[in-house]
Amino acid sequence: MYPSRFAYEAPTSLAEAIAILDRSGGEAKILAGGQSLVPMLKLRFAAPGTLVDINNIPGLGEHWLDKDGTLHIGALVRHEDLEYSTVIADSHPTLAAAAELVADPIVRTRGTFVGSVCHADPQGDWAATMVASGGQIIAQGPNGRRAIDVREFVLGPFTNALAYNEIAVEAVIPPATGTAKGGYLKLERRVGDFATASVAVNLDMHGDTVHRAGCALAGVGGRTIDANDAINGALKGKTLTPENIEAAADAVAAMAEPRSDHRGSADYKRHIVKTFVSRILSNIAHSEQKAA
Repeated sequence: MYPSRFAYEAPTSLAEAIAILDRSGGEAKILAGGQSLVPMLKLRFAAPGTLVDINNIPGLGEHWLDKDGTLHIGALVRHEDLEYSTVIADSHPTLAAAAELVADPIVRTRGTFVGSVCHADPQGDWAATMVASGGQIIAQGPNGRRAIDVREFVLGPFTNALAYNEIAVEAVIPPATGTAKGGYLKLERRVGDFATASVAVNLDMHGDTVHRAGCALAGVGGRTIDANDAINGALKGKTLTPENIEAAADAVAAMAEPRSDHRGSADYKRHIVKTFVSRILSNIAHSEQKAA
């Protein structure tokens, strides 16, 4: 199947790109990495009147930590950039753990972090890490910039909070106030397959005590599932004892909304969520004991 006809624009500035979107009246799509959009075009699940290729706009391909440790990820930062990043290796362990598990090596060379979050796939890896980490998407449109909490940005399956004339220019993730700990685990039948279940856990540790805990799930519901309150309620102010870890794993597993399909039963997927939460937290506890 071939895509429907569309116009192609390659602006060289954000102002020019936003103007094109504004004139489109909602009939344009942004092309960054294209690893989700192009297959949708070929299958005619998407049929925009105009593609706006932002790859010629300077300043969108960098990721960096500012003075207070906040992580900024530009709209053209590729999955592969983060997979080999020394910037996130120590500062954002949840993202670092997820980076090598996104899709497959070919997709990672071209797909983008921000584009993946915007795509809002219920099985998307990066949206889960963003929710667990308390991140924001920075959108820019005709009226300037605005910050959108990712929990309010991902509205549902393949639906985000961007206006038709806005571009997601970067993702912003706050630093830990203490020591950042975290992990990401994903069950897939083969490399690049959709996740049967995946879990992102992000902890802010003060000594051996959990100051804040975040968690999000992918692949076990019709959207990215925010399990922050569940894990934070189980762990905040506590140490990672076996009993507390089990309580947190039970609380998070209860948030999953899996459906039985060819990848497994709903009970099996919920069990995977519990196992992954327990495994991530146990690994963190073990590393803390070794460090002590």
